[in-house]
Amino acid sequence: MSDTTHSDAVFRPKPSLPPPPNTVGVVGWLRKNLFGGPIDTIFTVVGIWLIGTLLVTVYQYGIANAVWEANSYRECLDTVLPNGEKVGHSGACWAGVAVWMNQYIYGRYPDPEQWRVQLCLAILVLWLMPFWLPRVTAKIQTGLSAVLTFPFLAAHILLGGEAGSFLMLTSSLALALFVTVWLNVITSYAMNKSVGKLVVELTGMADKDDRLHKWVLLAGFAVVFLGALAYESSWDLVAVPTTDWGGLFLTLCISGIAIASAIPSGVILALGRRSKMPVIRVFCTMWIELFRSVPLITILFMAVTMMPLFLPVELNPDKLVMVIVAVCIFASAYMAEIVRGGLQAIPKGQYEAAQALGLNYWKVTTFIVMPQALKLMIPNIVGNFIGLLKDTTLVSIIGLYDILLMAKASGQDPNWLGLHAEPMLFAAGVFFIICFAMSKYSQHLERTIAGGYGRR
Repeated sequence: MSDTTHSDAVFRPKPSLPPPPNTVGVVGWLRKNLFGGPIDTIFTVVGIWLIGTLLVTVYQYGIANAVWEANSYRECLDTVLPNGEKVGHSGACWAGVAVWMNQYIYGRYPDPEQWRVQLCLAILVLWLMPFWLPRVTAKIQTGLSAVLTFPFLAAHILLGGEAGSFLMLTSSLALALFVTVWLNVITSYAMNKSVGKLVVELTGMADKDDRLHKWVLLAGFAVVFLGALAYESSWDLVAVPTTDWGGLFLTLCISGIAIASAIPSGVILALGRRSKMPVIRVFCTMWIELFRSVPLITILFMAVTMMPLFLPVELNPDKLVMVIVAVCIFASAYMAEIVRGGLQAIPKGQYEAAQALGLNYWKVTTFIVMPQALKLMIPNIVGNFIGLLKDTTLVSIIGLYDILLMAKASGQDPNWLGLHAEPMLFAAGVFFIICFAMSKYSQHLERTIAGGYGRR
């Protein structure tokens, strides 16, 4: 008995000790990361000096010596600093940026009608809000409804005037879908059920065949659509031509439509390029290679100057419409190759396993392959969106007053003649904020929905 106890005591593994507390401290961290040797110390000191010099220069130019109130650029330059010296070019003239701020955002859109731009932005935000509400169902349908119909509703609101029958019907459809989306949000939170299920129950069709439910839902939506059509028919909005659109509003309008259309069109082109049907494969390949091989500015010039020559005179397409179509085509070609790369990254075993379950091509693509591919493509997709947002500044070359051309125009005002650096800095700051927000949101998506791919 004693031998057994002694043997257990000898061969029993010793409990592992907890790791010692971190005693490195701040000094050890600095020595390891910044002052690990002579070379590291030199680079650290030089880097600190450069960063400090940059921060001091920016503070002196943008804050300490800046002029915030003035009636002209000459007045900015002649402003006397507390030390008795004139500002000259040693300080920023933010007064000119403040005077032109409205034009930077809205362009030449009439001041009394700018509430329509704000209304469209509010509708878009509310339309996409259900994506972040966990208890709301039908998120994919909500996104598709916004992408496919919101531009028509926004066009009706922003253009005003007498809307044609096509625009009236499509914008009423968009308004009806927007109302339906928020009815679904309300019923999801108030009754814990979708609006479609509630309509079926209220009509007493819950016990009937499921194939009859769609007719009830269509009838309910038809009532909402007719109400939206009657409401829009009473609108009396002042006509605002697209030639008055401009500033950040125009930049976001062009890039937003292009970004929204890029993913669905890119998916279709990528699937077409991988199709086994020769006609579809050749057409999609030619489309992608043609528009990827031509600069965007060339496509814009062709759309604005050449395309109207091949269209009937009665059409007389609007310049902004042609520009949006051109940018959408350009974005679809680049997005198609990103999607194709994501599809090729999916292992072949995923296709074979889905086919072994008896799924057809469309179910395999929709439920198995495409969700995994989109997770892999998040960084590339967002990077393409950021590049597309910045590329839309090329529309200033063909005469559309986006935020960049508005920034240049402010320096040509007789009162602000010579004001160039400050508007460009303001435009650069706006682009940085938007692009940085898109980048951070893409990282959030990678952490939340990308599964095991987000931390690679």
